[in-house]
Amino acid sequence: MPSISADLPHPSQQRGSVVIEATHLRRTAPSLPSQVLLHDASIALCAGDRVAVVGPSGAGKSVLLRLLASLDAPSSGSLTWRGQAVTRRNILAYRRAIAYLAQRPAMFDGSVEDNLRLPYTLAIYRDSRYDRATVETLLKASGRDAHFLDKSADQLSGGEAQITALIRVLQLRPAVLLLDEPTAALDPDSAATVEAMVDSWFQASPAAALAWISHNPSQAQRIGNRTLYMEAGRVQEQERGQERVRKRVEEGKHE
Repeated sequence: MPSISADLPHPSQQRGSVVIEATHLRRTAPSLPSQVLLHDASIALCAGDRVAVVGPSGAGKSVLLRLLASLDAPSSGSLTWRGQAVTRRNILAYRRAIAYLAQRPAMFDGSVEDNLRLPYTLAIYRDSRYDRATVETLLKASGRDAHFLDKSADQLSGGEAQITALIRVLQLRPAVLLLDEPTAALDPDSAATVEAMVDSWFQASPAAALAWISHNPSQAQRIGNRTLYMEAGRVQEQERGQERVRKRVEEGKHE
């Protein structure tokens, strides 16, 4: 299996089988091909991985996650899903297994419940149905009851919108969760709720994996059992230990 130093597990980690493997991923700016956004990244996400992705702004962290989510196409390189190449033939099945959550997710007109029902109108989920009981269980984990479902989406606070968006993807039972600074714009209580919900999902899904971009050193230490450090479009190394993670995140803040 192709690997780089950023992909070497700590001996004490019990990692499962590879779920996503990216080999030599490269991405250039669509309007300026000479501008390389991501250089030759080869990484693997394994069952049980909780990867904190850290580094300065503009390092390519979001570029990497969007490529892993197949939201953007790489300029070169490849992805495999559980050992099978991701191609046009199976891309929809791959996307169904992966959930990507942005820092500021889109909310659509209507109620919270309307927003939660939305994924089931897509062809990719045509064989699934909205399950209110599952949603109410997730709401309970967020400290909210069923009345929250009737709230108008345009009346949600930033924290409420992010929690709604998280429920929207968790109800779909993804195998991999990719989180692009999901708590960066939230108050501490909302951020703690998001962390707790993700942790509950992960504990209930032992074969799952997640990658979480964070500029918060304490959060990166809490949520990750691996840490990828990125700079100038390159996955440079894996840092372990609270002080080293904190040092890397703090360096990123000041660059």
